[in-house]
Parts: sequence; structure tokens; C-alpha cells
Amino acid sequence: MNYVIIGNGVAGTTAAENIRKNDPQGEIKIFTDEAYPFYSRIRLIEYLAGEVELPKLQIRSNTWYDDQKIQLFLNRKVVDIDTDKKVIVTQSGERHGYDKLLLADGSHSFVPPIKGAEKKGVFTLRNLKDAQEIKSFANGKTKALLIGGGILGIEVGNSLRKTGLKVSVIEFAPRLLPRQTDPVCAGMLQTRLEQMGLTFYLGVASKEIIGENQVQGLLLEDGRQIETDLIIISAGVRPNLELAQKLNLKIGKGIPVSDHLETEIPNIYAAGDSIEHKGMLYGIWPASEKQGEVAGMNMAGNAVAYTGTTFSNLLKVAGIDLLAAGDIDPDGKLEAIVDQNPEAGTYRKLVIKENLIVGCLLFGTLEGRKNILKAMEEKRNIASVKERLARFDLEVLN
Repeated sequence: MNYVIIGNGVAGTTAAENIRKNDPQGEIKIFTDEAYPFYSRIRLIEYLAGEVELPKLQIRSNTWYDDQKIQLFLNRKVVDIDTDKKVIVTQSGERHGYDKLLLADGSHSFVPPIKGAEKKGVFTLRNLKDAQEIKSFANGKTKALLIGGGILGIEVGNSLRKTGLKVSVIEFAPRLLPRQTDPVCAGMLQTRLEQMGLTFYLGVASKEIIGENQVQGLLLEDGRQIETDLIIISAGVRPNLELAQKLNLKIGKGIPVSDHLETEIPNIYAAGDSIEHKGMLYGIWPASEKQGEVAGMNMAGNAVAYTGTTFSNLLKVAGIDLLAAGDIDPDGKLEAIVDQNPEAGTYRKLVIKENLIVGCLLFGTLEGRKNILKAMEEKRNIASVKERLARFDLEVLN
């Protein structure tokens, strides 16, 4: 059996690992347009801050691929797929046959239509090459500006702050992390980050990146101008769909897949940031890892169903813990159990619907995290323990 995997991220690598576990003899080939074996995208912010060197980012060593009898093709962008002949074609014209194929080519950074975004000194951060270019350009600079106050924007901003840059963050929403916080939590987070030295402009829109050929500042829609030496746009990601479109797959938010993570074309599977499962586009590491596991097992002849992944985001900036999982109900429409301790700098919230915990928000502490997430995953009825939960006695969820 010949297996071809397009994409060397967590979904593709996990799929390859699970194929090998279930098929010791099959030929496995992984193609990636990147220059490095599987590495941690999550730790790129540490690399930017100078806290970890390049070799430490690598998750799978070169010898691991040899030991697993997996052929890794670096700097090999796949540009076409011939489903009749079951062949993939690389940019250089190489052709490789397959029996089972996995699309795990991930996503790319979204750049909104801001005038001047093409100028030197404007970056996005999605892969190691991006991080290397940012790190090189930032050397000797004094000011950095992040467009986007989401998780990545805050973490990148903090990394650059650690290198000595003065950092400003622009966010269109009226609060930080609009998808992961409610107004109270966002306010507490902003206060802590401002104490660390970050500056925030909330509820504003970017109009134009100014400068001749190189960035000199950002003009806001309200007329204010912020001077900066470099800009990083952190406005979310979009699935890579070029190959799926060439296959004429019906595309919604992403590539639709079955519970077995197979596309509408037999023997072609998909996993990771580019897929849509039951209307959901995940784009988070735990989901991609699980999807890679399920896809790999099914490609090797099993029948395992992917049942979804609970959305959770864990943010840790300079010792600040923040966990957001499920429906955090920022507008206060659902029942919630809330505990706020200003002196300790903590905020805890459990969102309840029909006696199920459907969301949680933990700021300043992660105590009880595993119990809460387990109860959410298992859809445990908490009617009998709600009184104790009201006191945040999380031991009842054991």
C-alpha cells in the first residue's frame, strides 16, 4: 500500500505515525513546502523571544523518519493531483503514485485589505520562515505594532517586548481576546498586560500603513497615527484550499469530510486546519492531532470515527494563566457560576445549559481545569452537584 501525505504539521505527522502502527510494511511519503521536519508552531513565540534555539523547536528528529521508514520530502510543494492515475505532482515536476492520499496542508495567515500592507517591515507569523524573518528584521529596532488583539497577537507582542521593543496592540473589537474572554475577564487581562508595558488601542480600525518603501507607522481610521518600526498582522488564518479546489471538491468553510475523515473522493482523506467536520472548522492543535490520528488509522484499514474536539485555548503570558473552553457566553445569555477575587487576581466562570457545563473561563488560576474539561467532554449532568459547584468545589467533578 502506498500512502502519500501532503503536509508535515501535526495532522500529517500524526497520521503517518498511526499508519505505520497499523501497517508495518506500507510505503509512506510526506511532502511539505517547508525546509524543516515537524516542529512546534506553538513554540515559535519562544523562538521570537530568544528563549529557545532552532534545534529545540524540532519535534521529530531526522532519525525518527528513518526508524519509522517514512520518506520525508522537504521543500516539495505539491501543485496538482491526478485522481485518475492516482498521482501527485510537485512544483518541480516530480510525480509520485498513491493508493491512499491525505490532504493535511493546513492554513495561511489572513491579511486584511489594509493599504500599504506590502511594505517592507510588515509580517505575519505562521511558520518558522516567518519567525526567522521577523527576528532578523527586529534586530536593532525599538518599536513594534501588532494588528490584532487575539491570542497570537498578544503572545507575539509579549515575545517582542521581552527582546526590548516597545509594543503596541491594535484591536478592532472593544476588548482583548473577544472570542476567549467576557468583558470582566478581558479587563483584568488588559490591566495585567499594561502593567507589563504593553499599550493597547481597542475598538479602532487600521486605515493605512505609512512609510515610503519601509514601515514608519500606522494611520488609524479616527485619524490618529502610531509610529513603529515593524508591524505584525495577526488577523486569523484561512484554510489552504488550492488542491481541494483543483480536485473539484465541494468546499464550505473548509474541505468537508465524513466521520472517518474521508473526502467525497474515495481514498482521499483530509485532516487539520483545512477541514470542515459537521460544519465545524477547528484550527487548533488538539483537533488537528486527533484528526491526524483518526485519518491515519482509517487510511490503514480501520473504521474509527472522529467525534469532534472541545474548543479550548490556553494562554500563558509572563505567568498569566487563561483558559477558555467551549461557550464562554460573553453576552451573559446563559446561566453561569462566577467567582472573582480581585486581591488574588483570579476570575473563574462555568457556563451552564440544561444542567451541562458547556463552557468555562479561568483567569489567574488553572485549578480544577482537568475536572472541568472532562465533565464537558463527557457531557456530565451536574444537577446533583450544582450547589457545591456554586462554591467552586470542583472536587465533585472527579
